[in-house]
Amino acid sequence: MTFKHIALLTTASFLTLGLTACGGGETKSTDSGEMKISTDMPNYENHLYLEEVEGTDAMAKVGAWNEASAAKMKGDLYNEIKDELLEVYNSPEKIPYASYRKGKINNFWQDESHVRGVWRTTSRNSYLTGKPKWTTVLDIDALAKAEDKNWVYKGNNCLAPAYNLCLVSLSEGGKDATEVREFNAKTGEFVKDGFMLTESKGGAQWLDRNNLVIGRDFGEGTLTESGYPMVSKLWRRGTPMSEARTLMTGEPEDVGVWSGTFENADGRDEILVTRATTFYDTEYYWIPRTGPNKLKPMKMPVPTKVELSGQHGDQMLIRLQEDWRGFGSGALLSFSLADFMDDGEIETINEVITPNARQSIGNFGVTQNGLLLSLYDNVAGSAHMFTFEGGAWSGKKLDFPENGNISIGSTNSKENIAFISSESFLQPDTLWMMDTSSGEITEAKKLPSWFDSGSMVAEQFFATSTDGTKVPYFVVRGKDIAMDGTNPTLLYGYGGFEISINPSYSATIGKAWLERGGVYVVANIRGGGEFGPAWHQAGLKTKRQVIYDDFIAVGEDLVAKNITSPEHLGIHGRSNGGLLMGVMFTQRPDLFNAVTIGVPLLDMQRYHKLLAGASWVGEYGDPDDTGAEGEYIRTLSPYHNLKAGTEYPVPYIYTSTKDDRVHPGHARKFAARLEDMGLPFYYYENIDGGHAGAANLKETANSQALIYSYLWSQLGGEK
Repeated sequence: MTFKHIALLTTASFLTLGLTACGGGETKSTDSGEMKISTDMPNYENHLYLEEVEGTDAMAKVGAWNEASAAKMKGDLYNEIKDELLEVYNSPEKIPYASYRKGKINNFWQDESHVRGVWRTTSRNSYLTGKPKWTTVLDIDALAKAEDKNWVYKGNNCLAPAYNLCLVSLSEGGKDATEVREFNAKTGEFVKDGFMLTESKGGAQWLDRNNLVIGRDFGEGTLTESGYPMVSKLWRRGTPMSEARTLMTGEPEDVGVWSGTFENADGRDEILVTRATTFYDTEYYWIPRTGPNKLKPMKMPVPTKVELSGQHGDQMLIRLQEDWRGFGSGALLSFSLADFMDDGEIETINEVITPNARQSIGNFGVTQNGLLLSLYDNVAGSAHMFTFEGGAWSGKKLDFPENGNISIGSTNSKENIAFISSESFLQPDTLWMMDTSSGEITEAKKLPSWFDSGSMVAEQFFATSTDGTKVPYFVVRGKDIAMDGTNPTLLYGYGGFEISINPSYSATIGKAWLERGGVYVVANIRGGGEFGPAWHQAGLKTKRQVIYDDFIAVGEDLVAKNITSPEHLGIHGRSNGGLLMGVMFTQRPDLFNAVTIGVPLLDMQRYHKLLAGASWVGEYGDPDDTGAEGEYIRTLSPYHNLKAGTEYPVPYIYTSTKDDRVHPGHARKFAARLEDMGLPFYYYENIDGGHAGAANLKETANSQALIYSYLWSQLGGEK
């Protein structure tokens, strides 16, 4: 089954870090000369032309910034790091992460020979060998060359149980918006006169061989203010999309309306429409295909702050984000679909697990035999399997490495085979294959050690925030470093959308930062999901300052422990984490000497008017509100809080022209305001790449090398 929900602002990426310089006072002296700070009142409307994504004047300004920054940033260290990372990214020793469908292992692979990537398959037995024999299904490089398009592969959705007919999603340059084409995986060809959906945000899901449920841009008035589908339709093969039957229409103020399916007791797919009225409030509707209520939406009687999260047999899984019917927020529950479909009511709720105050559910997946789940306790993960028998769930802990990160990988509700990953800051990722029918767990693949982790240690500490809350953070460092305040230290944070930042192994961080003597720190601040919905909701809207106070508290604790000092402390975040960086830049420029601001939100007075911004009002608040909510979000805006006469570190700002989620205008206007004030900055805008920042491995190596060469130049000299 598939529930295609909204794309989150980001999934915090440990592979996307940045670079900076030092700064300020009334004048700033840099290698480009004396920079005078303007005391003129800002005219923010002068920068609105930078919101024209591919406008001539905007792109000319971007090109000038890119060129000026590259001349300073692309030195010997940049080249050295880029070559090291490209070797890692192209290595044949990378794990070929997999999904299992009808006896075949499916994998998408990128390397030096497959820059855009190749979808390929092999057998289960071959996959477990040192050198699997792969069969190419679809070569994206060849497709891009043949069609003269910069295609970025965004995945496939194949029709069970044969898995031959697939919907392949392709993005031009890495945008969220995709083109969807019907593809025959058996013949390796796109289906002539098959389903074809032109570029749009949204999704498509198989209902059966001849019908799709879709949410797309159907023309004027069919997208929400957030730019997502407002209309769900049923489209039959052989008919024009214009004749597709409307199932449900939302409101322009909604975040979006998505089309999905679930399976009834007879094994037949039913239509499920998801209407997100806000980012955190969702309504779910069953659209009957037969009977007296045929194609009439029937609303599921569940709270709006709940996630429908999959199906095991007759049991629909739901995760609470508020208390409901005696169960606490954060609990994972289930109910009988047959019960609901009988009369539209839910009589019995079954508890899978309710985490305690210091726990949270990581992720989970369903197989034919049960439910696999990762559980975090004080940000340390473990794996569990639950089965449903006799009207109740029972679970057991699985034998996996502890005190690191456990992630449930690919699962399939029609198969017994599942994949689970385990890793930590210093232990490379191991991919395990589990047969959930027998309980057998096999080590399938393991990353090599890309850096000398044996000489390092990872420790967890707790900083005390302004309201007394204990905020966990991890420090990864060399065992023998001197605690003298001189260690170049990189502090990473996100703090939003209930996204947890768990321990993970990064060859990028290891080679570019740790092996060169840097200290790496991850702050598990509020706004994330490390301790469940309450940890996230503590920082919503007008309460958001606690997120920033938490991050500051971690930075100050690092200084108090003499691990580093403001002169040697740098920070990085992207997307919502880019907003965090902007706030740190304006609120505590004295605490940091390098600030890497990635694909950021920075103009918080107009964020809701740019691309998907309207969808995040539930997280940040409404700038147009005339009360306390609007007042707070307006005063938070980093773009509007740059002050003449303030001593700022020199920031590194990066974004992507093809980012159709967080508008590149945020980064551009912030840079323009710094330029107005005569303040130095580094800037890089990748023309392709989307919100992920890079469309291929070469560009990923380039972007990462820019980040780390900047950090070293700011915090510790070239290493």
